[in-house]
Amino acid sequence: MIDILDRRAFFRFELPIPYLAETPRVDGSMRKWRREHLCPALVELEDREPFADVYWAWNEHYLIVAFDVPNRRGLPRCDPKHWWKQDGVRLCIDTRDTRDNKRGTRFCHFFYFLPRGGGTNGKQPVVGMHRLSRTKERPAEIDLSAIKLGVRCDRSGYAIEAAIPGSCLTGWNPAEHPRIGIFHKIKDVQRGAQNLSVNDELGWNVDPSTWATGVLTR
Repeated sequence: MIDILDRRAFFRFELPIPYLAETPRVDGSMRKWRREHLCPALVELEDREPFADVYWAWNEHYLIVAFDVPNRRGLPRCDPKHWWKQDGVRLCIDTRDTRDNKRGTRFCHFFYFLPRGGGTNGKQPVVGMHRLSRTKERPAEIDLSAIKLGVRCDRSGYAIEAAIPGSCLTGWNPAEHPRIGIFHKIKDVQRGAQNLSVNDELGWNVDPSTWATGVLTR
């Protein structure tokens, strides 16, 4: 059993999420992002090269994330009805960082983003929310249209940016709760998966204690 565990499973990670006073234009362009906003590629602890870069930032009104997935062959393959099967990104956020809870609470959120597959032509990005398995209670209903989403997509790669307002995050209060649980997974049908903290075998979609801690820093 221990052979299937990543090295990351034996650590608890605390990662800084830098402050960004002005919410940037959400258009899918990675040029605006600086190195200090780059999320550490923890997969390197497994002697693996990351195939994607992840950037993040926050302010009083938004949590902002960006996923850059370059060097692909062909357009991403996405299926909004079966969003977990093909290309796309998952993002989990716990606004209380309840690291001792093995099951989700109303402060835990599970978003997914697809670079395409939406709209009448199937070329528009998709944002959705999924319920954590075996959660104790669900977060409040939210208006997903309030999430700012920007995508750039072609046959050589794609990039997704999302600015998630506090109104879409139950319990969002950076002043009182500057530590949040956070996890992301980038699934790529060509290259596999790139997870932030643990692999799928440890049940990150069930257990928020497997997520990393994001420290909202100024």
